[in-house]
Amino acid sequence: MSGTGRTVTRVDLCEAVYQKVGLSRTESSAFVELVLKEITDCLEKGETVKLSSFGSFLVRQKGQRIGRNPKTGTEVPISPRRVMVFKPSAILKQRINANGAAGSPMSSSANATADDKSETASGSAGT
Repeated sequence: MSGTGRTVTRVDLCEAVYQKVGLSRTESSAFVELVLKEITDCLEKGETVKLSSFGSFLVRQKGQRIGRNPKTGTEVPISPRRVMVFKPSAILKQRINANGAAGSPMSSSANATADDKSETASGSAGT
């Protein structure tokens, strides 16, 4: 299920449950659907869904505001609405940045530059 630029679908999630948990494909599909339905139902009620080490799904209320039609420039009222927001946990942010930076040539050169500066500073302090 890992890869760059790839979209993970319900089918991928069901297959992962099938492979790793050992349920049948039908049971895996039902399990994934049940989890997604529970999350959706909670969000519809305005509840926060917090998944430890992953993040939180929040529903925020946005008030009415005035927008502009980009073609005509006329002001248009935008009605109040609820929006869903995802806030990743610190652990998820670390994992994303650690995995993304590990193969990046920029990360090693950035570290070398920082190391060179610290050596220069310590070397000149000793003279």
